[in-house]
Amino acid sequence: MAKVFIPALLHNFTGNVSQVDVDGENVRTVINNLDIEFPGIKEKLVDGHQIKPSISVAVDGNITPMGLLEEVGENSEVHFLPAISGG
Repeated sequence: MAKVFIPALLHNFTGNVSQVDVDGENVRTVINNLDIEFPGIKEKLVDGHQIKPSISVAVDGNITPMGLLEEVGENSEVHFLPAISGG
């Protein structure tokens, strides 16, 4: 199972749990399985068929340009991070 790190902004969905183990072969299935355990969290992470622009996803330390299609290994670490913007 992948180790998923939940940002503080979403702890209200997880009962203040910051890290969980979730099955999934890609980011999409990880989020779907996360939503089964913590209903409503998916709508904070996904907009239609893509990750919300305000969220970045890192798999094994690399910010992914593949979004929901990024592969996730059994021992992967998945981080959902507030996207940084500025000018």
